[in-house]
Amino acid sequence: MTVTKDLTQLGKLVAARHGWAEAKAFKAYAMPDADKARLAACAVEILKVFRNAGADAAEAGEGKPLAAWLSAALAVQLERHLSAPVHVVAGVLSVDGKPVYGIPEPVDGPAVFGAEELRWGGHVWVMVGPYVVDIGIFRAAYSADCPAGLARHVHSVFGQDKGLYVDQWRRTRRTGLGYEPQYVLSRDEVTRLMGGAYRMIAPE
Repeated sequence: MTVTKDLTQLGKLVAARHGWAEAKAFKAYAMPDADKARLAACAVEILKVFRNAGADAAEAGEGKPLAAWLSAALAVQLERHLSAPVHVVAGVLSVDGKPVYGIPEPVDGPAVFGAEELRWGGHVWVMVGPYVVDIGIFRAAYSADCPAGLARHVHSVFGQDKGLYVDQWRRTRRTGLGYEPQYVLSRDEVTRLMGGAYRMIAPE
């Protein structure tokens, strides 16, 4: 799928959950330097909070949707600090065109993300306008049970000790990564994910 088609598809998904005004804002947004600095600061705070929480949880493990929890927490922080369209997106993450998390087929988002316990084998990331903001990819890649293809790719392209991947969507393929959107979460669904995030920080 081309980037133009990706963006068009995501615009439709945003409109379906949040209205056409949000979809237009998503397409029109350009990230100023001030927002880049705020985004980085928010990510640092989230990574500090989750540094030890769930350190052994891997996104690849069904029932351990670490990227979903991290992305929800980051999105909530970004909405507080940015005047920008922020959306949590679920879909397929691929490396060099091969899916690593998720499969490219229709997803019943309300059923998946409305369930009492999230069982999701795909990926979850944040979109700030047309920018991919992925706080889960490096945590997954550095974990012991990460899919070998993703681990090799991240280590060879990005190296060690990275915490956040941010790039314009049209540029992600230059790094060998592919983000195929299948569902945009509603605010209620993001709030539900935050419950899982809190339980990871302070388990009962």
